[in-house]
Amino acid sequence: MSARPIDILHQTFGYPTFRPHQERIVEAAIGGRDVMAVMPTSAGKSICYQVPALALGGLSLVVSPLISLMSDQVMALRELGVPAACLNSSLGAHEREQLLGDMARGLLAIVYVAPERLDDPAFLDIVRSHGLSLLAVDEAHCISQWGNDFRPSYQRIRDFIEALPTRPPVMALTATATRQVREDIEGTLGLHDPLRVVASFDRPNLSFSVERPANRRAKDESLLAFVREREGKSGIVYCMSRRAVEDVCDMLRENGIAATRYHAGLPAEERERNQADFIYDRAPVMVATNAFGMGIDKSNVSYVAHYNLPLSLENYYQEAGRAGRDGTRAECLLLYSPGDVHTAEFLLSRTERTDLTPEQLQAMREADEQRLRQMVFYATTTDCLRSFILRYFGEEAPAYCGNCGNCLADYEEVDERTNALKVLSCVARVRQHALACGSPATSVGAGSIVDILRGSRAQRVLERGWDELSTYGIMADVPVPRIRALIDELVYREFLTRTQGDYPTLALAGRGVVFMKGDKPFIMRVAKGRPKAPRRERRSRGMAGEDMPDLTPEQAELFERLRALRTELAREQQVPPYLIFNNATLEDMCRKRPATREELLEVSGVGAKKAERYGEAFLQLIAQED
Repeated sequence: MSARPIDILHQTFGYPTFRPHQERIVEAAIGGRDVMAVMPTSAGKSICYQVPALALGGLSLVVSPLISLMSDQVMALRELGVPAACLNSSLGAHEREQLLGDMARGLLAIVYVAPERLDDPAFLDIVRSHGLSLLAVDEAHCISQWGNDFRPSYQRIRDFIEALPTRPPVMALTATATRQVREDIEGTLGLHDPLRVVASFDRPNLSFSVERPANRRAKDESLLAFVREREGKSGIVYCMSRRAVEDVCDMLRENGIAATRYHAGLPAEERERNQADFIYDRAPVMVATNAFGMGIDKSNVSYVAHYNLPLSLENYYQEAGRAGRDGTRAECLLLYSPGDVHTAEFLLSRTERTDLTPEQLQAMREADEQRLRQMVFYATTTDCLRSFILRYFGEEAPAYCGNCGNCLADYEEVDERTNALKVLSCVARVRQHALACGSPATSVGAGSIVDILRGSRAQRVLERGWDELSTYGIMADVPVPRIRALIDELVYREFLTRTQGDYPTLALAGRGVVFMKGDKPFIMRVAKGRPKAPRRERRSRGMAGEDMPDLTPEQAELFERLRALRTELAREQQVPPYLIFNNATLEDMCRKRPATREELLEVSGVGAKKAERYGEAFLQLIAQED
């Protein structure tokens, strides 16, 4: 194998050219320069350290936070013929000694290691004796106190680097990081004049949409319809709690959906079995908490649905980004209800981290509250969803993308000044009423405001005398979802404030007082109906046609046969189907229809090792179609 990066890329990984930014990063690492790279999921971060590791020779280390992430990467590299292994707490004493022995004998090119293992004296001795060609820190945001997944064990990486007799080039890579987090990563790791690469966060193949079901039943119906329309496709449904995972999985199964589940409360054996069923496409739908997915490099996930509100846009974009990793079109749906905000605030307030100091914990909770606030704004905005995400991460973006639920919706601009004044006035009068009665509770939650405005006869309304307020019943003819949306918009524009905690309450803000005294309009965009291209209509061409709009009908039929062959070979080899060839490779195969081994190697994603192992079977099937 040639040591030239482009040849390694082609011969080992089967790609004819580097993706944007990859070549610069690879050349910098080979040249001995540190790298700070922020690249969204599917941008090809692993290639950025795997290619230089093979070009430099010797041993390269990849620090990684999750066992499943390491195992998946190692499995994929071994399929390509690359000698790789991982060192983490899942290994027994014998396996650990064998791995250390292989390192000492120079039999491994890439070793994935958990940050906690860097403290192992035996491991450090071997690395110090044999040298290190490259050190890559994956999921580098874990090192920052300002990141969304801070892990103190990551902060010991610098001690490990400084203990080496010769410092190797150090790479820090992550999918999501704000400017503050990037600066923290560089300082904490002690990077030396790094090449800084911040790739576009845009994933053009992903479409985003938010739906706001009126209640739990409506949310279940929306999710069920969404999953049914994608029958046979691989998808993930994220839930906020273990209970929600159980309920949603049961609901899908009762309606004939082949779903499985994943959360920390399940026995380890069941989690592993369910994860395998999903990876091997035996169960196309995975219902899970956010504990699932970070270590799963499954490339053929066609959709990600969030049943509940994520805790931050970082979490959301990382989780949603697990769809369409192979570059094919994929969909990301968020089902939002205001009750999710209360649940999220409760979860954040109960966060316990024994590995943090009280000061660190308080700083983390304050940062978490701000991230949740931005997540709520995303869920309630009528602006372009893609633009909202990109601007959050500091990237300029057009106001219209034409490929998200908000851009495709038919909106009209409505002046809601009158209704906005009614809401603000109700919040103010509840406070005045409480003060007059000597009640310590001078503010109430959004649910109570809705009840008062709609003239509810609920016991709590009558007992507290809210039925005597001048705002009682003045919005009786306005649907609850519309009032809720108006309250969210008032909070977003900072006319109202919403407290954190188990029982969040609303209060009139200074900007709200100014608005009430003035005469400015309150313009809101209100959806007139369903999106311009409803999901059912977009799917009318069938599964292959929707995901592969550039394929002819004949090519789409060949794709299905190739996919069936891939499944058969995966079962025989006992590997996930996407590790043989991903969907994008099968698509390219359908377009190029290779007839020889040489032509097969020109297909994107087909390297020498895979061509040797699987090429004959795929070439025979293609020949049968000609």
